[in-house]
Formats: sequence, structure tokens, C-alpha cells
Amino acid sequence: MYTDPIADFLTRVRNAIAAGHRVVEIPASNLKKEMTKILFDQGYILSYQFTDNKVQGTIKIALKYQRDTKESVIRKIQRISTPGLRKYVGSTEMPRVLNGLGIAIVSTSKGVMTNKKARQENVGGEVLCYVY
Repeated sequence: MYTDPIADFLTRVRNAIAAGHRVVEIPASNLKKEMTKILFDQGYILSYQFTDNKVQGTIKIALKYQRDTKESVIRKIQRISTPGLRKYVGSTEMPRVLNGLGIAIVSTSKGVMTNKKARQENVGGEVLCYVY
């Protein structure tokens, strides 16, 4: 049993990119589903599919690669807040990832969203990860 399911989610995506896989399958949870939707909306993945079975369900993510260079669109996906050291920020201290070219996924009281949307909604929260 793993203690950090978000780190497991990010590591599975990172490993699939390193191995050149087109699809990665991940155990589902509500938080992981919201993170997947954000990655899709921001253009970092091609598509996703949620499958529910009796116990937990899975998420199938189709990874996105550039046509000419065959490199992944996700250059780096990094966990920020860990179970041992949580990282909370207010709406005014919201981080800018790669000077605005990347995103930070933030868990707020209004749900999981990107750092840009959290700044617009004027809410702070826990910074889960950076993606660029």
C-alpha cells in the first residue's frame, strides 16, 4: 500500500512518458479524476477515460506527443506538497510556473483548479504539483 496516491499518479505518468507509452492506466480516485480533467483541459494529454468496477475503478490516460520530434508535451511533472511537508499558499502568493508557461494544480476550498483560475477566484489552497 502506498502512502501518497498523488505522487503515485504523477510517477505513473512520468514513467509512461519515459518509456514512450501511448496509454497509461492508473487506479482512480476523485482527486485524480479532477487532476486528469485539468491536464486534458490545459492540453497536456490527448484524452482520458474513467472506468468503474466494483472496487475502485481506473483512469486510462492517452499521452500526447509532438508529431515531428516525438517528445512528450509534458516536459516535467513535479510533486510539490507531500504528506510530510504540506505546501499551502494564499491567493496573493499563488506560484507562477515557468513564468506563466506551465501550470500548478491547486486543491482549494472551491475544488481542484489551476493556479491561474485560483488567482481569478481569489482563493488559496494546497499546491499539489507543477506541470510544464
